[in-house]
Order: sequence, then C-alpha cells, then structure tokens
Amino acid sequence: MVIDVRADDQIEPEDAEAFAATETACESVGWLYRRVGAVDPVLAANVRWLSDYKPSHCLRPGHSSELGRAFARPAPLLATVRRVGDPIAVLPSVFHLMWSGALNADLAREPLTGTTVVRAAGRPR
Repeated sequence: MVIDVRADDQIEPEDAEAFAATETACESVGWLYRRVGAVDPVLAANVRWLSDYKPSHCLRPGHSSELGRAFARPAPLLATVRRVGDPIAVLPSVFHLMWSGALNADLAREPLTGTTVVRAAGRPR
C-alpha cells in the first residue's frame, strides 16, 4: 500500500493530478493507494518515537515470547515491563514489538507514557 499524506488545504490542482496518476500507477501493479489528510500530531509523535526501535537489534532474545505472555491481557506499559525485568533492558524490546505490530496500543489517543495500555496483537481488548 502506498499512502500519500498531505493536509487537504495544502493540495494544489497539479498535486491532485499527481495523486491521480500515482493511484493509477499503483493499481497497475496491484498495489493499494490511499491519500489521507494531515496525520494526527499525537499519532505522528508516537510513530516517530517507535521508529527509532525498528532495527532488529532492539529486540533482546527471549523478550518476544515473554512480553507476548505479559501483555496477553491489556496492561499498563511500565508496571508490566517491571514484572518482566529491568525497564532499561526491556523497554527497547517493547518498543520494537510495538513498531512491528506484535504489541499494540492506542497510539492516537495520547503520547506514550508508563500508563499507556498495551496488549499483544490479536488478543482481547
């Protein structure tokens, strides 16, 4: 999927033509295309934060399954991380798993904090 992000009030007529051409090109190779308006600033800030933890070296061996179990039911981020181990060692793994989609939180609701409710992907909300 290709997503174009630009605030609606920032689109000139020639931009609209470019978006249409991009959509046609995407469809021709079987890709989905979506143009969305401005991204919510809270969501953007949280995604920027998590993007720093994208590299696989941020995930420590064993943390994936341990954190999946710890967050099998929705739980506050920091209290749950402390039950797993030292937050300095565990948080990079949590953020990597959030980036990759293995752990979820409502990233548009508020900035990530220690009380943010996190859950394993595919688990009950």
